[in-house]
Amino acid sequence: QVQLAESGGGLVQAGGSLRLSCAASGRTVNNYAMGWFRQAPGKEREFVAALSWSGGSRRYTDSAKGRFTISRDNARNTVYLQMNNLKPEDTAVYYCGADPWGLGSAQDHEYDYWGQGTPVTVSS
Repeated sequence: QVQLAESGGGLVQAGGSLRLSCAASGRTVNNYAMGWFRQAPGKEREFVAALSWSGGSRRYTDSAKGRFTISRDNARNTVYLQMNNLKPEDTAVYYCGADPWGLGSAQDHEYDYWGQGTPVTVSS
């Protein structure tokens, strides 16, 4: 079993930055692709970014390109999402997931494990 714990969310003004962390425990996730999704109030969960198990392949939703960066530290069993130039529409609960297929899917049903989420609020 894999347990995931997100942290780093909070309240930030538009244009500001946050760095989200997702720490894995229970077993290593070095062979998993890792992804970040978010869910805004009243909306469905949506894909934000994903990173393959090797770190060689990244994908982002269009709204995140150029502003967000996903990375991983396999020694720490941790994945990060650096978010810059935040906008009010980025307000959501952010979740990380572990994808055993290793490629970093944009489809949440491909992910076997999820954290509890960390809230991000961007004020205008």
